[in-house]
Amino acid sequence: MIIQGDALIELKKLPADSVDCCVTSPPYYGLRDYGCDGQIGLENTVEEYIDKLTAIFHEVKRVLKTDGTLWINIADSYNGSGKGRNADGSANIVYGDKQQSNRGSKAGNIIKTSIRTIKPKDLIGIPWLLAFALRADGWYWRQVNIWEKPNCMPESVKDRCTTSHEYMLLFSKSAKYYFDWEVIQESCVGFNNDPPAGSKGSSRPNSRLRKGNRKTFRGGGAYTNNATFDNSTDKQNNSKGNVPNDKGLRRKRSVWRVPTAAGHSAHFATFPSKLIEPCILAGSREGGAVLDPFAGSGTTGKVAKANKRDYVLIELSKEYAKICKEQTEE
Repeated sequence: MIIQGDALIELKKLPADSVDCCVTSPPYYGLRDYGCDGQIGLENTVEEYIDKLTAIFHEVKRVLKTDGTLWINIADSYNGSGKGRNADGSANIVYGDKQQSNRGSKAGNIIKTSIRTIKPKDLIGIPWLLAFALRADGWYWRQVNIWEKPNCMPESVKDRCTTSHEYMLLFSKSAKYYFDWEVIQESCVGFNNDPPAGSKGSSRPNSRLRKGNRKTFRGGGAYTNNATFDNSTDKQNNSKGNVPNDKGLRRKRSVWRVPTAAGHSAHFATFPSKLIEPCILAGSREGGAVLDPFAGSGTTGKVAKANKRDYVLIELSKEYAKICKEQTEE
C-alpha cells in the first residue's frame, strides 16, 4: 500500500498494532529542499526538527505490534554546514555536482544550519538527540549500528577525517520483541567474504594459551598476572558467538559494510537495498507488514516485496509517490 500525504496525518489513520516493523530514513536536518510544503528537515531550530520526528515516531509506535521494532537510518551534521545560499542571498548552484543533484538543491533552496546554542563547526549530535527523545517517549533504545560506506563521498576538509559512515538506530516497542538473528547471520571468514590482505578472517583459530607472566614497566616496577586465559578455539568461539554453522556463518555484527548505491534519478537520498534488507528480515516475519513513513523512492517497499512481506509506504511528495509505485511494481 502506498499513501501520498503527510506522515503524521496519515499515520493517525492506520489501525493500532497492525505492522511488524518500521524501516525508514527521515529527511536529514538542513540538508536539502525537496520542494514540498510541510516537509521535514528545514525547521528553524534543531529542537523543532527533533520534536516533529518524535511526534511521528510516537504514532509509529502505536501502529506497531507489541513485539515490533523501529529502524532509523540517520546521519549527523555540523553547525554552519550545508549547500546553502551565498551570504548575499544568491543561489549557491554548482550544476553537475552530485551534492546538488535534486531540484531543491539546484534552485539554491538549502539553508545552512545555524544553531545559536552551539559553536560553528560543532558536530550537532542529531542521531543522539533523536535517540534520547525517542527513549524519553517510551521507546526501548536497543542498539546503534554503523553503516560503513567503502565508497563514501570525498570531502575537502583538512581539519578532520572524511566521514564514511551513517547510523542505523534500532528501537523496540517492548522489552521483548521479535528479532530473527539467524536469518541475518554473516560470513564468519573475513568481512562479507572479502578478508583484508594477510587475514584469514575471524574464524581463524586462536590456539594460544596465555598464562601468568611477569611484565615490567619503564619505571622499574612490575606486576604478576596470575590469571589463566584459555583462548582455545572452542572457548573463544563459544563465548563470543563465533561458532560457524555448516555454512560458515556467525551472528551479525553492529558494523555493516554496505556500498552506497545509485538511487532513482529523481531522488538523491536513497538508501541501498542491502542496507535495509537485514532490518526487514530480522524485524518481520514472512507475510508480515513493513512500514516506511518517509518512503522517498520506495526502496523499503521494494525490498519488503522481494522478501515476501507486505508494505505500507507514506510519502509527502506526489512525484516521489509515483516513483514508489514504479519501484514496487518492477
